[in-house]
Parts: sequence; C-alpha cells; structure tokens
Amino acid sequence: MTSKEVVVQNQVGLHARPATFFIQKANEFKSSIWVEKDERKVNAKSLLGVLSLGITKGTQITIIADGVDEEAAIKELVELINTNFAGQQ
Repeated sequence: MTSKEVVVQNQVGLHARPATFFIQKANEFKSSIWVEKDERKVNAKSLLGVLSLGITKGTQITIIADGVDEEAAIKELVELINTNFAGQQ
C-alpha cells in the first residue's frame, strides 16, 4: 500500500469536471484507490464518493493506492492535482 498527501490548489477544488477527470484517471489503474479527507475515506473511482468529501481549494487530501500498479497510480493522480488538471479542461 502506498499513500501521498497533496493539497488541491485549482480554483473549484475537486468538483464537477475536475472530479470527473480525477476519477477517469483513477479508473485507468488496477489498484484499489481511495481519497481520504478528515478521517473520511472514499473510493477514488466513485464520482459520488469523491464529491461527497466536499474538497475545495486549499484542502489537503491523502491518496491511497493498493495493488499491482499502486506507485504509478499515486504518481499520476498527484501530478494531475499538482498541475491543476492542466490539459484536461
């Protein structure tokens, strides 16, 4: 299992379109992936789960992955957030 903390910096947080891009990226991996915020952990491949966390700009989240491609999953999802979803919108 691998995890990494990241701060969401894009203007709208992880809502609507950015959340959709995040989930699409998460679904490219075989690993189980979760997003954790304030002791709540949801499936990163679930739009309703991710939206239910109410992640806004400046929110620190932890991305957790467990499986054969966990390191690549963490790397790409953190990169997606750190680049403010560049090229996705």
